[in-house]
Amino acid sequence: MFSRRRVMTGALTALSVIAFTGAAVAEYPTKPITLVAPYGPGGASDLAARTLSATIPGHIGQSMLVINRTGAGGVVGSNYVAKAKKNGYTLLLSRVGSQAAVPAINRKIPYKWDDFTFLGLLEKNPFVLCINGNSPYKNFAELAAAIKGGKKLKYASAGVGTLLHVAVIMLLDELKVKPENLIHVPFKGGGKAAAAVAGNHADIIFQNLSGVISHIQGKKLRAVAISTPTRAPTVPDVPTVAELGHPGLEAIVGWSGLWGPKDLPKEVQDKWVAALQKLKKDKAWNKLTQGLGSIPAISSQADTKAFVENQYLKFKDVAERLNLVIR
Repeated sequence: MFSRRRVMTGALTALSVIAFTGAAVAEYPTKPITLVAPYGPGGASDLAARTLSATIPGHIGQSMLVINRTGAGGVVGSNYVAKAKKNGYTLLLSRVGSQAAVPAINRKIPYKWDDFTFLGLLEKNPFVLCINGNSPYKNFAELAAAIKGGKKLKYASAGVGTLLHVAVIMLLDELKVKPENLIHVPFKGGGKAAAAVAGNHADIIFQNLSGVISHIQGKKLRAVAISTPTRAPTVPDVPTVAELGHPGLEAIVGWSGLWGPKDLPKEVQDKWVAALQKLKKDKAWNKLTQGLGSIPAISSQADTKAFVENQYLKFKDVAERLNLVIR
């Protein structure tokens, strides 16, 4: 009798725990949420994260704290979230570099491109090819001629395998120039990389428009090409890559998304899907995002995953074809 009572008591306790856990998840969120930006302050990742944290509280019901966990081309911050508790309180401001380009090139990193819960794409960001504002090269043609002519120019990036790195590799491939013909100078984040070119410590950067728009407007950087199919309203004088005869470079587009650790509870996912749909109509978020030169592009979970997989496969193909894969 005693044994049977203990079994019944244990079973009821277990059911109570399950019920309580379910109720706690259903009430999510009950405390502030940490958003990890995997690149340094001032870059496109950081700006997108802070734009989201400033506008999402009214739609999710809690504040959001942005922390920059930098290193290894976004791998440190991304892996931190991949290994975080599956409770929805630690999320990732995902980026094309750390979530598509790096996994496509570096097979040694501790996560794969799909080792996350895809909550939704946030925005797309065209890439602009920039040089220092006082550079002797006035346009794309002059810069391309210098590169083809053997000038040992330095290009800045946010790290090996990031899209800033891959973008220049793809540019050189288009120009039929070997990658080693230029000098790669990696930095800890796009903000520092852009500042290096603006300060004339490097010659070239192929960067998200949102990460360099202030330098362009301040004339510290000169944009000579943009990866959008049509010219961007924020930089109308900058020709598109298609206009310049290189439509293949339109594949170089940045983006931000909101990811969580893999297998987040459905209740948490549903809360975020609903919140992002509200954010989609948020005038403040749209204005801030467009002000950075980005294109609001909030997408469903399924469409987001399909978009990222397609880009990952493109980068994987380029990396394998040019023998850039790290195994």
